This record gives sequence, C-alpha cells and structure tokens, in this order.
Amino acid sequence: MLFFIRCKPALSWVIGLALMYSAQWSGAAQLAAIETPPFEPDERLVLDAQELKWIKENPRVIVASMQFPLYLFKNELGQWNGLNHDILQRIAQMTGLEFVHRESFSPDQLLAMLENGEADMTTTLAMNDERRNFLSFSHAFGGSGWVFVGRDGESALHSMEQLEGKILALPARHALEAEIRRDYPAIELRTVKTYGEARALVESREAYATIENETGVHLYPAGQLQVGRNLEGKWEPDYLAVRQDLTPLLAILNKALEAFPANEMRALRSKWMAGITPSQAPSFWSRVSQWGYWCVTVVVMFGLLSLLWNRRLQIQIDQRLKAEAVLKDQLMLQRALMDAIPDPIFIRDLEGRLVMCNKSYEEQLATRFEKLRGTRLTDSAPFPADTAELLHGEVMEQLRTGQPRFVDRQLMFSNGLREIYHWSVPFYGADGQLRGILGGWIDVGRRWSRSEKLLA
Repeated sequence: MLFFIRCKPALSWVIGLALMYSAQWSGAAQLAAIETPPFEPDERLVLDAQELKWIKENPRVIVASMQFPLYLFKNELGQWNGLNHDILQRIAQMTGLEFVHRESFSPDQLLAMLENGEADMTTTLAMNDERRNFLSFSHAFGGSGWVFVGRDGESALHSMEQLEGKILALPARHALEAEIRRDYPAIELRTVKTYGEARALVESREAYATIENETGVHLYPAGQLQVGRNLEGKWEPDYLAVRQDLTPLLAILNKALEAFPANEMRALRSKWMAGITPSQAPSFWSRVSQWGYWCVTVVVMFGLLSLLWNRRLQIQIDQRLKAEAVLKDQLMLQRALMDAIPDPIFIRDLEGRLVMCNKSYEEQLATRFEKLRGTRLTDSAPFPADTAELLHGEVMEQLRTGQPRFVDRQLMFSNGLREIYHWSVPFYGADGQLRGILGGWIDVGRRWSRSEKLLA
C-alpha cells in the first residue's frame, strides 16, 4: 500500500504531461470539422448521349487517393475529407457519378495503380511529360507552387543552383524528378517512397533538402527543418488526372468543372486554404520548455522504474534471507542429531578428505575436528600408518565400486587394538551424483565389557 501511495505524485505528473502534449496535436482534421458551405441547388449537368451511356455503364469511378493535407486526407473517423473530396462530391451531385477512393501510400504506388488499371483517376498529381504518356489532364481549377525544405540553421534555399553537388531527397516519380535530372545533373537525387521519408532524410542530415507543395508543407511542425522560397516559375495548377482510355470520363469532368459555380469554388478554397500561414520556428524559451517537459517525463518514468526495480530486489533479498535462515536451522538440526549419536560417525568426500564428524568421533580419536578437517586418513595421527593406508584404500575402493560395507573386524588404533563393527555407505546428492562416503563404527569390545560389569 505504501508503494502505491508513493507513486501517486509521479502518476499525476505523467497524466498531466500526456494531457499537455495531446492538446498540441491539431491540424487538417480540425478544418474537416468546419461545415462545408451549402451548394445552391442547380440543374443537372447537360451531357450528350454517349456520356450519359458511359455513366449508366460505369456509375462508380475508382479514385487513386494518397493523403495530401488539406487537399485529400482521412479524418479521425477514417473518412476521406479535404478540398478535392468536396469538389468530387459536388461533381457527383452534378453528374450522378459515385467516386470511390482507393488509398495509396506513395506517388509511385499511385501511378502504378493508374498504369495497371486498378484505378480510373486521381486528384493530386501534377502534370509532367512522363505522366502525359498514359494520363489525360482536366481543366485546371486552382494551384500552388513548390517550395524548398531545408535544414534549420542553414541558409534558406531560393534556387536550384544552391543544390549543385548536394543531395536532394524526393519521393519516387516526383513531378519535378525528370526535369531536375535533365536540367541540373550536378544535383544528386535520392528517391524515397513518401514525402515523410524525404523530410526524415533532411532532418538526419542524410540529404540537404527536399521539395514539397507550398500548401501542405506549413502544416507540419518545423522541428529541425525550415521552409525556403518558392521555386521560381514552378507554379503547378490543380488537375484531375484520368486514364487515357477513359475519354468520356475526362469530357464529363471538364464539363463539370466548366459548370462549377465560381462562388462555390471560392467558398471551398476559402474553407480549406484560408488561414494557412507558414509556421514560425519555436523560440528559444519554447524549446527549453518542451525539453523541460521531456526531461520531467524521463525523470518520472525513471523514478517509477527504480521504485519497481527496488521493490523486486527487496522481495528477492527477503526470500534469500528466509531461505538462508531455513538452511541454517536444518544444518543446526543435522549437527545436533550427529552429536547426539553415541558412536563415531564421519563423512568423507570423493578424495577421501574428512568433511564432517560428530563429537563421539573426536572423543574416540582424542582430537578436534578443526585439526582433521580436509585431511585424509594417511595425513592424520589417530591411526598407525599401516591402519591408515588400509582404511584409505578401502574408502577409495568403495568410492569406485559404490558398494556399502558392513563388517566385524579388529582394528589397530594408536592407543591399541579394538574389536569394532565397521560400516560405511556411499551417499549421493540431489542430482544423483556420488558425493562421498558416510561411515562409522561401534566399539563391540567396550560394549561387551560394559555388559559384563552390569551383569556382575
């Protein structure tokens, strides 16, 4: 209980920081919540017989769609939204067509979908020579420029000549890729899948710059990047791109764009594009504050982990101490049991060295265990040399064979000949491995003399 009480302040800090950071995440999805201005009810678009027949045979048009902030993106509910989506919805009202989005995740994938016939059209492609080979483009209905995106702290880019000898990161099959390769061969192009990967290369200093649409680029946090100037003379109109084999669809879209009310187009562009201004780089104190939040978060998390780790260690220490106490009790009981046995008992290891003995063993040999510990029979004085050699050989033989021994015998001790009942058995560990010899003897002669005294 004390552990959780101590953790409450740390948990409060974590929750507070999470709320602060979640409040910072806003962008194009907020714009989607603004209600689209209602369209004035108009008559249906006037189409010829061939176009009406095509719509009847092809009521659903597959649109290859890549998320492009403000123009086309998915909201928090996973539904498509944006300027181009609203324009398609208005064209659908005018023509009766149904536009179905099929998502792609890079310009290269989007173009492949159109080339392979997996989609009929798209709304976010700029025109270039390569794309005109298999796509037809509608009338323009707006547009925007291209801007340089470079590293923060470097001089702002304003021309392609500044990139000569440097790495420029672009998504594969970018609208400007072929032109840059042709007109600026000194620029080293590195192609990636998405605009996000291109920005990441610039942030990590693997590339010097990238080029993005000026409308969407300001929606991303500045971070370690800065937005440069527009590419001179590179204004790109907005088009609807259609596969070349779908000529009736292109004619229908062009008629719809021509009939699109100018005030409604202005209302849509105002809804999505108004208020988009370049984001300012965070000030020094703002960055310090953000770093402070992160530092506090790291410290709090480290503190929580330390508490949990210390608690775990304490539990392990307590368990270890309890186990040691139990083991000590068992050893004390074992020692007391051995000392309570009136006959000598000994334990020897696999080398014949003395490991343990009882009090009776010490008394019979008139010595102390501390003097005999770790010695072989041949190293100790209680037995004559011949007796010691004999007994040591028997111990080693018994360790080799693993057989118990129980025998009545006469044995010469240092203080004379004795008649004894000698026994010894091998003992094994918990793993089943032989550990040594457990043995002892009973002084039969002494017991007979005591019995005679008692009978007398």
